[in-house]
Amino acid sequence: MSAPQYIPGHQLLTGRTAVITAAAGAGIGGATARKFLEEGARIVIGDAHARRLKETEQALAEEFGAANVTSLPCDVTDETQVQALFTHAEQAHGSLDIVVNNAGLGGTAELTEMTDAQWSKVLDVTLTGTFRCTRAALRSLRSAGRGGVLVNNASVVGWRAQAGQAHYAAAKAGVMALTRCAAVEAAAYGVRVNAVAPSLAMHPHLVKVTSAELLDELTRKEAFGRYAEPWEIANVIVFLASGYSSYMTGEVVSVSSRHA
Repeated sequence: MSAPQYIPGHQLLTGRTAVITAAAGAGIGGATARKFLEEGARIVIGDAHARRLKETEQALAEEFGAANVTSLPCDVTDETQVQALFTHAEQAHGSLDIVVNNAGLGGTAELTEMTDAQWSKVLDVTLTGTFRCTRAALRSLRSAGRGGVLVNNASVVGWRAQAGQAHYAAAKAGVMALTRCAAVEAAAYGVRVNAVAPSLAMHPHLVKVTSAELLDELTRKEAFGRYAEPWEIANVIVFLASGYSSYMTGEVVSVSSRHA
């Protein structure tokens, strides 16, 4: 199946301010940043890679206006940097409406060969980093009292077994559970918390940490015979961030063409 036609924005997020983590580059975070701007949002983007983050901010600001894009380096394993990102968002725009927790780290290692350091690094970025940002976001949104939305990036690997992915699968399953628990707590102050679970979205980092053989195998298992474009995942994130999903919370939405 050929790649789909790109869908233009429909101003679904006009007037809203969003924080997006791991948003520098060509992956889901970068695609989400662009989609949010196309939908009328103001964005604050964070990423651990300061140079790429600044380049992304400058490129988006040139296209969508400097008033709509700001950035701050943020390593989600550092609580001080997480707090600084949310403080920056509040100071820059005076409000916060949407948070997209996109930061995650993969890798491939058989359990018998996996080191404690490999396990801990993936869990710290992917699960504990999402926890840190969720905590900061909920504190901010609860204090403001205007409601809001969180969208976490999980993965179908959190449901499916895959050799060499025990640390990543455990982290993404944890993100799913965290999403559901946060949703129950946040409903009391009008905040919705959902997650997307992509199957295979191609981006440059994935190529670096995954063998060509495995990528070919995973692609063949997709019903459409291709991987998802990052903006296809971003489209679903936009839906979950918008009023179109107003009765959804605690849900994990699979973005996949694979059913086995």
